[in-house]
Amino acid sequence: MAGHVKELTDATFRAGIESGVSLVDFWAPWCPPCRAQGPIVEKVADSFAGKATVAKVNVDESAGVAGQFGVMNIPTIVVFRDGREVKRFEGLRPQEELAGALNDLLG
Repeated sequence: MAGHVKELTDATFRAGIESGVSLVDFWAPWCPPCRAQGPIVEKVADSFAGKATVAKVNVDESAGVAGQFGVMNIPTIVVFRDGREVKRFEGLRPQEELAGALNDLLG
């Protein structure tokens, strides 16, 4: 995982998002839109380093967490505040839209 993007799994997910603002990209390596979303998520992670957690969950390897949050399509990006879902995006999303969602929560 490049730069400031964390890789979360079923085992590490809860601890990874329980405090502060987090953006989590649910993806799979075989999914072309997910591969296109990856560099966008990395740019968001770089620009919010130290302010918000930006992470990825491979739905093939961590199906438990994907199921827990009802992820049916990928990419799905979920924004959390202190462990609670506050916003969800499905499909390929631009950097500005994702950054805007984080800025809204960070004030």
